Order: sequence, then structure tokens, then C-alpha cells
Amino acid sequence: MILIQRVRVRWTAAARGAPAANARRGLVRAMPLPGPLPAAEVVVHDVLADQEVGYRHREGVRAGGVALAREVGLWLGHDRASIVVDRLPGSAAYPRPSASARLFTLEPGQVGRYRANFRFTGCACSPSWYYEEWLVHVSHGTAAPFAYGEPDHDADHRVQLYGGAVARRAR
Repeated sequence: MILIQRVRVRWTAAARGAPAANARRGLVRAMPLPGPLPAAEVVVHDVLADQEVGYRHREGVRAGGVALAREVGLWLGHDRASIVVDRLPGSAAYPRPSASARLFTLEPGQVGRYRANFRFTGCACSPSWYYEEWLVHVSHGTAAPFAYGEPDHDADHRVQLYGGAVARRAR
């Protein structure tokens, strides 16, 4: 079984300041898995905490084949006993969608973590922006809770969303 948990937090441009950021703090975290999980090649646990509903977590579970991973922006491939996990190009306005990118290759029993954030626009008729921060865990052959321990692989693609330079630490 390949288990994917995607946790997203969504907010509007009006909630970009420090007080609103404090309200979102800690919402992008591994969540307890609902049980029992369906038996399938791929199981996706999708969680959304949206500003529109007071950041209450809404969740759903879907089960199916490897094509199901596309619904959460991933491409799964096989390399012998390993699972190759790529990020698919998305519809974000920033960072600009690019070609797919290799996130990690998971051996049986391993877990990978992918972190990213995005700025989206609703449609051409609506110039309003909204933002999302993602935490995605992918496990190959284990349904162990993601909240415990460090993953075997970590891909951090978070960027500065509001403009300006990213602060760098002095060495």
C-alpha cells in the first residue's frame, strides 16, 4: 500500500499579516489517520483547514490505483521494489508551474515528506489571490502515523510568497 496524507491550510490576501499568521500557526502538521483505512494500492487522506470556515480541519479518504496520486499533485512510478515520487506541475500563480520534479524514491517501509507553499488566483474574472501551505507525507508499505519520528526523505519547496527577498542567515 502507498499511503499519502496531504494537509493544506488556505487563506486569503487579507489574512497575510502577523495576527492572521499566528492564527494559522501549527495547522500544517501531520494528522491522525482515520481508521480503518481501505485496502487499496493507493490511499489518500486529504485534509484542508480553510480560513473561510475558521480553519476547522475537513478531511476525506479516497482509495484506488496510482493515478489517484495525481489528484494531490504527485506522480508515482515504480523502480523495482521502490516507489518514485515526483511533483507534478500545478496551477499556482507563484511559484510558476514548471516541469515535474523528483521529490524522492522510497524503499519499502520508508516515508517521505514534501513541504510547499503557493499563491493562486481564482480565475481570469477574479483578480483576488489566495494562498496555501502544504505538508504531504507519502509512505511505502506502512500505515504508521506520520506524526512520530523524522521521515526518511524530506523535500522542502517552500518559498517567500509575499514578495521581497528571502532572509538568509549569516554563517
